[in-house]
Amino acid sequence: MTVTRFLMWMIEKLKIFPRISQTERTALEAGKTWVEKEFFSGKPELKKLFMDSKAQMTEEEIHFLNNETKTLCSMIDDWNIYKTRKIPDEVDQYIREKKFLGMIIPKSYGGLGFSHLAHSRVLETICSRSYAVGIYVMVPNSLGPGELLVHYGTEKQRKYYLPRLAVGQDIPCFGLTEPRAGSDASAIESKGVLFKDENGELKIKLNWNKRWITLASVSTVLGLAFQLEDPDELLGRGKDIGITCALIPSHLPGVKLGRRHDPMSIPFPNCPMEGHDVVVSAEDHIIGGIEKAGFGWSMLMDCLGTGRGISLPSSSLASSKRAVRAVTHHSVARRQFGLPIGKFEGVMEFLSEMAGLTFLSQSVLDYSLSALNRHIPSSLCSAISKYQLTEFSRQVVSKGMDILAGTGISMGPRNQLALSYMAAPIAITVEGANILTRSFIIFGQGLLRAHPFAYKEIKALEEKNVEDFDRYLWGHMGHVIHNCIRIIYLSLTRGLFVIVPEWRGKGYRAWQKIVWASCLFSVLSEKAMFTLGGQLKKKEQITGRFADVVINLYMASAVLWSWKQNKKDPKLWPFVQWSLDYSFYRMQKAFEQIIYNFELPVLNWVFWPFRKILLFFIRLNPLSYEPSDKNSQELAVALMESPDLLQTLTKGMYEDQNSQMYRLQQCHEMALKVRPIEQKIKKAMRSGRLDKKRMHHIKDTAFEKGVITKEEHQQISDFVDFQWDVIQVDSFSEEEYLA
Repeated sequence: MTVTRFLMWMIEKLKIFPRISQTERTALEAGKTWVEKEFFSGKPELKKLFMDSKAQMTEEEIHFLNNETKTLCSMIDDWNIYKTRKIPDEVDQYIREKKFLGMIIPKSYGGLGFSHLAHSRVLETICSRSYAVGIYVMVPNSLGPGELLVHYGTEKQRKYYLPRLAVGQDIPCFGLTEPRAGSDASAIESKGVLFKDENGELKIKLNWNKRWITLASVSTVLGLAFQLEDPDELLGRGKDIGITCALIPSHLPGVKLGRRHDPMSIPFPNCPMEGHDVVVSAEDHIIGGIEKAGFGWSMLMDCLGTGRGISLPSSSLASSKRAVRAVTHHSVARRQFGLPIGKFEGVMEFLSEMAGLTFLSQSVLDYSLSALNRHIPSSLCSAISKYQLTEFSRQVVSKGMDILAGTGISMGPRNQLALSYMAAPIAITVEGANILTRSFIIFGQGLLRAHPFAYKEIKALEEKNVEDFDRYLWGHMGHVIHNCIRIIYLSLTRGLFVIVPEWRGKGYRAWQKIVWASCLFSVLSEKAMFTLGGQLKKKEQITGRFADVVINLYMASAVLWSWKQNKKDPKLWPFVQWSLDYSFYRMQKAFEQIIYNFELPVLNWVFWPFRKILLFFIRLNPLSYEPSDKNSQELAVALMESPDLLQTLTKGMYEDQNSQMYRLQQCHEMALKVRPIEQKIKKAMRSGRLDKKRMHHIKDTAFEKGVITKEEHQQISDFVDFQWDVIQVDSFSEEEYLA
């Protein structure tokens, strides 16, 4: 114990461990850990990574998805909503009547009581039709009054508010973000002061100034996060009670609503809101009553993992699927230089990446939902889902715009991507900006939450508990030594002797690489912790690269899990292979950048030669290379040659037989059917029997010269005419354009 006491003194003096604020502590202790702790351990139990089964919907949920949800989508004209900047009254009314705003509210309180999976699938389908309508449905079912009331409200509050929220009699919003408190939500300045009125009732006088609050201008009940003060110590808990959450009816005197932000021209209500000397009952309006005063931050952190893991990932996946489907159809329908543009390797490269990232996104979302449906709200895994799926969606839509070119930038009802392209930055910034999520939350908080010893050591150190610190410190030392020995063995053997229980065939090698990468990640994390200490929190580029490793370990596991759930369908293997190569290559680059940029606060020159040697070795012995050109082309060709495979990849989208998307699909199918006819005509061109001309110019001559039959001529004529219509873009008269 004498040695331990000395080490405790040294650690405190040198500030090896970071200081943890009460706000950070609340975030760290919220929710649960899941598979992330396997990655941080350096020795993941692979069985735990793929043992969970895929979540399933009930018959009632499937019926709602196939009926009410599709009916809602059929009522939506997204281009008209964009033009008028308003969701039609009949759409709004249907949403309320069918309880779309009450999916997370239990049936006992008048809601639908849906599972997380059903909630996700409904949002995905709606967002494939309209992002604006999707957000309108999303917000009441995400972090806000409904979820907070379900988990923390008093019975009186639940009985009054939840039935009203379920049917849209009340429309909620939640006010957290302020001009001086964005990503740092704990810095909110909105204030509530406790006092007793003339009747002795405990009340709160509130003043706030919020912005970027979705649905605020149409809301009837405001969820509000504020700092609660008790100057007269009426609660007997000091003067500063802390962050508190309350429900404020929007009609109260002093509430100021009505103005609108304009989020990238996507027409959903996003608004500032203010309150000036608004007085409410403390017991009735604090969520959970007076006993929950000061627990607002804890409540928000507990709920954030669920909402963030469903709403934005689902909407982003819908945008990715829409882009992949539209661009694949377009790549077959659109011709240049006498060929479908999908035949060009440059287009194949972009299309394969779009498809691969969409497959990855679906795998990650399903993997995360398997945990959420078992009531494991892992804030780290939800953060990974939100961060990566919103980033992937931005990349997929952007690459799709590059392929569509002029078709993509011409706004109108025919355009399939422009509104998704405009909306992409919205998902990136909300519910935790992605820069913060990557550089601080995923690794910074993940290291303390999921590491087998780190947070326990810090708590023991702060509590000056020598006995606990002694146990955790020496356990930690043994853990480090063990992993250092293992990484030498795993690197020299490239993980080839790792045993993977209950797995056979393709994918086995990937699980071995996950163990290898996890061990290397653990060793480098320990080095960063012990050498940078408390400074690690400020090294956000380094922590961001550590986060990249965790993200890609999670994605690789999700892809293998998803493939297992799909019974290792051989048709999906090219997507699995691409996704695994992509994930391991990104891990490889992250490891290289960690080592290359790692600098010690002092005596960095001593470490310099070791760093160079380690960097040389890791480049000489890589985890993986980028997806091969062959694999990328295989992916692109598979999508263009098999509409059924494309349907499988983009399952969940709303199908509208009057839409441009459906016309593109028809053109794609027609192109495949007339290909043998085109090949006959091209063969005649090569032999000199026909002049070399475009298909729409030569088809009649081909029929006249007997190259093709009358029936084939009709087929190719129908295709050429239909293709001509499909590739047109919207145009407007001067009056229509200005209107």
